Amino acid sequence: MTYAAAARARYAQESVGTASPARLVTMLYDRLVRDLGAAELALAVPDLEAAHHQLVHAQDIVGELANGLDLSLWPEGEGLAQLYAWLLQRLTAANLRKDAAIVAECRDIVEPLRDAWHEAAAAQVPSALPQAAHA
Repeated sequence: MTYAAAARARYAQESVGTASPARLVTMLYDRLVRDLGAAELALAVPDLEAAHHQLVHAQDIVGELANGLDLSLWPEGEGLAQLYAWLLQRLTAANLRKDAAIVAECRDIVEPLRDAWHEAAAAQVPSALPQAAHA
């Protein structure tokens, strides 16, 4: 691994380690959208190995998002849990069939969710400022 690659990996690890829960969710969604876009492009080439790698990583992210749901704190999250289960099924089908249309279908659903999570995370920022900043 080059020095630059090692520095990027260290920065990414530190970013995750110090991020708020809301920021972690937005980071996962950003990477999910990136993986889905990369999978679509790989399927168009076709580079089936790259598409497989991107789709498996996307499935891992959806699994992390699903595991992060705490329905005891947010019972309304059941709908989101069901959506994550559906996404996992569709991403598996896309990978098995090497079907870019299914990937696009998933991306079309995930992008607005990512945007909503970014808005929600941004709305939390002012309340996280130290009290002295409001004086």
